[in-house]
Amino acid sequence: MGCGYTGRRVAARLASRGFRVIATSRHGDNVHFDTSAPPFDMSFVPEGARVLYSIPTLEAADPSAAVFAALAERHITRLVYLSTTGVYGAQLDVNEQSTPAPRRPADAVRIHAEHAALSGPWSAVVLRPAAIYGPGRGIHVSMREGRYRMGGDGTNFVSRIHVEDLAAHCDAALFSDLEGAWPVADEEPCTTWEIADYCAKLFRIPMPPSVDTAVLHHTRQANRRVDGSAVRRELGITLRYPSYRTGIPASA
Repeated sequence: MGCGYTGRRVAARLASRGFRVIATSRHGDNVHFDTSAPPFDMSFVPEGARVLYSIPTLEAADPSAAVFAALAERHITRLVYLSTTGVYGAQLDVNEQSTPAPRRPADAVRIHAEHAALSGPWSAVVLRPAAIYGPGRGIHVSMREGRYRMGGDGTNFVSRIHVEDLAAHCDAALFSDLEGAWPVADEEPCTTWEIADYCAKLFRIPMPPSVDTAVLHHTRQANRRVDGSAVRRELGITLRYPSYRTGIPASA
């Protein structure tokens, strides 16, 4: 549900192994599902299905809990909810023992949706991915297009996860009995300056200009090192791209 940048890759992985995959979307040829139009008709969801839920929350009148209530009537057996490391707020170092500390109303809404996902009549797990990058998305794209601006001196830390590795987490989680909420990230957090310098040298382009961090999108103002090793151990995952140093060249 919410077959976007990550969901398309999860769907492809499952379909390649012969699973019947139903993908919902507000656009394209997938099942049309509009979270702004309750009541929700879930007749397209087979009873006993496993569900990956990747629909963003809304700060005002978020429908997540109502969608989950409708899903309960289909007796689904497993729910994997894709959240975000944004729920950890201003914490610098984050791991599986870290608790949410929302700074923005939108983060509080996301935590409420997580709780609704975990409290349903099904087996459920919440994955909280760091910044998702890959083909067509990430600093390597915005720098080459001249759109990227570095906040301040670039000493803030950022963690990332390649979209293919996140898809592997989702795939494994759908068929696991793991529960709770877990941060997801690769093995090399780095400063904004470090990754910008890497991209500049790799693509032979200038370093991006610096701006006041306050003018950047809130997701770009974070200073966070995320340790995602615990969920990898639990799910038996080995990252294809353990660092941006391998993930960015593969995505260019």
